[in-house]
Amino acid sequence: MLAVERRNLILEKLQDEKKVVVSELSILFDVSEETIRRDLDKLDKEGLAVKSYGGAVLSENISLDMPFNVRKKRNMKGKKIIGDILNDLIQEGEHIILDPSTTAVAIVKSLKVKKKLTVITNSIEVLLELSDVSGWDIISTGGTLRENYLALVGPKATNVIEAFNADKVILSCKGMDMGKGLTDSNELVADVKQAMLKSGGMRILAADHTKFDKIAFSKICNLADIDMVVTDICPSKEWMRYFEEKGIECLYGKEIDENHSICE
Repeated sequence: MLAVERRNLILEKLQDEKKVVVSELSILFDVSEETIRRDLDKLDKEGLAVKSYGGAVLSENISLDMPFNVRKKRNMKGKKIIGDILNDLIQEGEHIILDPSTTAVAIVKSLKVKKKLTVITNSIEVLLELSDVSGWDIISTGGTLRENYLALVGPKATNVIEAFNADKVILSCKGMDMGKGLTDSNELVADVKQAMLKSGGMRILAADHTKFDKIAFSKICNLADIDMVVTDICPSKEWMRYFEEKGIECLYGKEIDENHSICE
């Protein structure tokens, strides 16, 4: 196993368990404890983990770019719920714009039951996911590759998006806050998402419950610029009241937990 593969697996374990122990990782990957310590040193220097005595804990800085393959395994159940909701919302033959989020990948997995759609995206992973779908029109923006996002960004990407008028634009974010709006960890990615919002008839935020009350580095837009929020579980009473005041429709899955209000 390559070192980078092992570090990505360590990150996945950190995402699930929030902390890891050197001795346990040494046994799991059949390498020396010194090798694991070097792995954790590198993750610490990259800001993805924080070393602690005998192990490490997950970094809480949401503005850091986790590898795409690590992020896409986070809250997979919640992302599927979002995808299924949007499958009911999107009609045959529509033109949709999708951003380069891991949520977008889950959405297209649900949409594959459709016979005909036009998808415009700057996501390498979405393009790969749809590579075996027939009857659809798949349009890539082109642009410069942003590695950790598997996203195409820059002027070429925004120029292509601005040339279209889609029925719906669906995007996600790293954080959403009532005061700061929608934010992402990278300015170039946020720029493309801003162009997407201008090219969509209905503007939909697809974000699971972990994005609420978080603020990342670069602003995408104000929440008032969004027409609809689709999430996995019912938001808090404060958020539902806010959406009502701003005229934002909110669709959500039926599952709840003790930290969220029960929506009627």
